[in-house]
Amino acid sequence: MKSELKLLAEEVDRLIHLYRDLRSENTKLRHKLAITSAENEKLTQKIHVASNRLETLLKHLPDHE
Repeated sequence: MKSELKLLAEEVDRLIHLYRDLRSENTKLRHKLAITSAENEKLTQKIHVASNRLETLLKHLPDHE
């Protein structure tokens, strides 16, 4: 009985350790995701600006008809 309780206690300790590790990793990943999302938004804005500039330049080119 004591050995079963000891094994159970060891398993609970292992699961608690695993839970803490996964929680820490999850926090780090959420932070990384937030940074990546912000960078993605900046790049999307740059693409829109470049696209608008190209459209403006194309409107000013003479037609070759």
